[in-house]
Amino acid sequence: MSGIQEFEKVLDSSDKNVASFDQQKISPFKRAQHFLHSTPAAVPLIVLILSVAIFGLTIGGRFFSSYTLTLILQQIAVVGILGSAQTLIILTAGIDLSIGVVMVISSVVMGNFAVTYGLPTGVAILAGFVVGGLCGFFNGFLVAVVKLPPFIVTLGSWNIVMATNFIYSANETIRDTDVAQNAPLLHLFATNFRVGTAIFTLGVIAMVVLVGVLWYVLNHTAWGRHVYAVGDDPEAAKLSGIQTRKVLLSVYTVAGVIAAFAAWVAIGRNGSISPSAAVTDYNLQAITATVIGGISLFGGRGSILGTLFGAMLVGVVSMGLNMLGADPQWKVMLTGWLIIAAVGIDQWIRKAGV
Repeated sequence: MSGIQEFEKVLDSSDKNVASFDQQKISPFKRAQHFLHSTPAAVPLIVLILSVAIFGLTIGGRFFSSYTLTLILQQIAVVGILGSAQTLIILTAGIDLSIGVVMVISSVVMGNFAVTYGLPTGVAILAGFVVGGLCGFFNGFLVAVVKLPPFIVTLGSWNIVMATNFIYSANETIRDTDVAQNAPLLHLFATNFRVGTAIFTLGVIAMVVLVGVLWYVLNHTAWGRHVYAVGDDPEAAKLSGIQTRKVLLSVYTVAGVIAAFAAWVAIGRNGSISPSAAVTDYNLQAITATVIGGISLFGGRGSILGTLFGAMLVGVVSMGLNMLGADPQWKVMLTGWLIIAAVGIDQWIRKAGV
């Protein structure tokens, strides 16, 4: 072909400048927002470090002693494990108000099977895990299959399980000495050992290992990614091929099993097994640790490491105020402010992803 075609003449006279975009400068405030959005466990960790520093400066060397710091870990072991179970559910945009009473009835079943019925301790522990798993499956079935709201389902199951616990046990406490004599394996997690001047229990180690395992599962397995996807947008997750019903069933069932594991640790921590523990605020403590730990109540965002930091933060505040001789109600008030602040920060951080 010879000569220049007509359309090429038009191109020759067109603008040859390459399109460019103005790069907006991101403010430090905005950078912080994006950092916290990508690292959800950062907020509770920062607040935890600040709290330790403040109480340490206020109280002095006593607070920084290895005995005090390891005692805090011992006190939060059960709540930390329950908080891990609660984290799985809240990541799916649900909530479990019955997690505490599921733990209590699991411990009651373990104690009665081993001490009252004289069955092997291994069988008793397995029975407790089965009860916990069944309670979780019951909640999951009503949420995933029947499509009832998680809040209503677990509020109802909380009352059902608590009443069953008192009816089954006749509200009779199994004494520490009876457990130690007939089923010493139930006290396994009370076993302690020294690292220098620090005293750790197997219950603390169990909490840390559980959080580590769940962190790996949530971040490096398909199931973990599905949990986040279901919590973030269940309809989009379903359209992408994720079986949302199975994910929800598995999450609630696993949470029930973890609650039973917390029951075993709690027996070691408390010594005796009391059905009356069902009226304590384990449910609220688990939710508090989870929310303060940066797990979004809207689902789909958060790190289980944050839950561990949240539980430690509550433990630090409680221990610090106790050592200062403060009225216990100050702890309750401060915890309330921490919850409100955590939800407010979560709302602000979520805007970075919009």
